[in-house]
Amino acid sequence: MFGGIMLLVAVSWTGYRLWNGEPYPEVDPNVVAMRLNEEAQRVEEDLALPGRTDSGSSSHRVDTGACYYHGLRSVAHIDEARQDVRSFALDWSTTGVPRTTARAGQERVRSRLSQQGWKLTSENISDMGFRFERPGTGDKVDVDWYEPTGTLAVTIHAPCGKVPGGFDE
Repeated sequence: MFGGIMLLVAVSWTGYRLWNGEPYPEVDPNVVAMRLNEEAQRVEEDLALPGRTDSGSSSHRVDTGACYYHGLRSVAHIDEARQDVRSFALDWSTTGVPRTTARAGQERVRSRLSQQGWKLTSENISDMGFRFERPGTGDKVDVDWYEPTGTLAVTIHAPCGKVPGGFDE
């Protein structure tokens, strides 16, 4: 009898997980925004772009993005974003950055992120770019440079997380 109950519980739990997939971690949007802004300031300091006066003192806008259902439930909700789960991203760019300036700044960013335990996950996203991911949080830093315009673009994003009820962007 006890074995039958345990089997029923195990099958129910497995079915629930199969239907819903891996749950999203709960996050505090303010903490995530602060973490992304702090990293953005460190990246700006590493890049040390001449003529940029707001380095280390400004707060960038953190935008949220859509996240979708996991598991088999995602088939029932194709292209339907969850309202209680959001991703977070911060980006900025500047144009007219010479190749040598961009490369030197990128090397400083690469060096610091590597020393802090971030993992290189992609290279050559743009003409000259890369992506690092922070183990544990899943945060990502992209630094790209585009030759035609000399645009240096930085994106820092956090993975999807379950936000508190009543969260308003």
